[in-house]
Amino acid sequence: MPINADKLRSLIERSLKGQGFRIRTGQILPPPDLNKEKLRNLHALAVRHRVERSRDGLVRIESRLLACLASGSEIVPEQIAPRLVEVKPDSDEELLFRYASLHWSIPVSSGYGRRLRFLVIDEQNGKLIGLFGLGDPVFSLGARDEWIGWTTEARRENLHHVMDAFVLGAVPPYSFLLCGKLVAMLTASNEARNAFRRKYGGQRSVIRRKRLDARLALITTTSALGRSSIYNRLKYGERLLFQGVGFTRGSGEFHFSNGLYGAISQYAVQYCEPTAKQERWGTGFRNRREVVKKCLAKVGLSTEWLYHGIQREIFVIPLARNTRDFLRGEHSRLLWFDQSAEDLFAFFRERWLIPRSQRDQRYRLWDAGEWRLWPPKDSG
Repeated sequence: MPINADKLRSLIERSLKGQGFRIRTGQILPPPDLNKEKLRNLHALAVRHRVERSRDGLVRIESRLLACLASGSEIVPEQIAPRLVEVKPDSDEELLFRYASLHWSIPVSSGYGRRLRFLVIDEQNGKLIGLFGLGDPVFSLGARDEWIGWTTEARRENLHHVMDAFVLGAVPPYSFLLCGKLVAMLTASNEARNAFRRKYGGQRSVIRRKRLDARLALITTTSALGRSSIYNRLKYGERLLFQGVGFTRGSGEFHFSNGLYGAISQYAVQYCEPTAKQERWGTGFRNRREVVKKCLAKVGLSTEWLYHGIQREIFVIPLARNTRDFLRGEHSRLLWFDQSAEDLFAFFRERWLIPRSQRDQRYRLWDAGEWRLWPPKDSG
């Protein structure tokens, strides 16, 4: 039965308050004195909803997926040997990627548009170290665009040379060994850049039908919970790999993704008009943000409620010495940094891995079964 505006408006308000948001004079405000624990709590409902939505597809194979994770006793830090594995659609690797992503502190999007996903596997035992996914960036991101020095036209011409890391991190027990830093470094590897070229070289853009050359010049990402301890001061040799350039404005729709989005989407489809700016985009809504925005306005709530006030730190990862000049259209050739996965790991190993393993033994205590999401009885 279709939901009416009054009931949906009430559900939205109760949901926001239940997550910890405050409603003041038509605006929503996050809890005061935000710390990382409070940020996790704000995302908790959306994370739980995502886990429940995924149960039917993964619960029966959870034990098999858990077998892809290491327990501490299966790791010898001196023998860790990472290997990048590109995730293909409808593969076992895709199932593992989806399953591992469910354990993140914030709900992980599926990415949109162009998309590359990787697992990082430890060759010594065949277990998962971590993962990262690259997807199309947003068109407008103030701190990124200011760092590049983009005009609107240069951004329109060259945005296809940029990708965004929409998920990035290590899984336990490798995370205890600072392998989140390793996975972050591998996003900037020659192997990831070359995989992008192989997959997207020669394709045409959706709107302008321009043939793209698939030279990846820049990767961006944002911290999950405020300031990032993984990305800050992350170097390869003496060069910063991740450069902090500012913070997001604190907007998005995660706070409507905790079970309410289905009702919001249903209402928007029935009563709201999509903003179709280009025929090639199709006739529906452009994205989740537009769905929520249209629905809020239609039920008499402020579209400003898309601004949740939770800022995330923005990082840029230039892949060439002249990334900014190239993206501004001032250079036609990229002067790549040569940074193979092997060389990046060798640096990480000596700088972080071995020293950490010698002074912190918590990784030895981890059991892969601790990551189980659904009790065995749920598997039917």
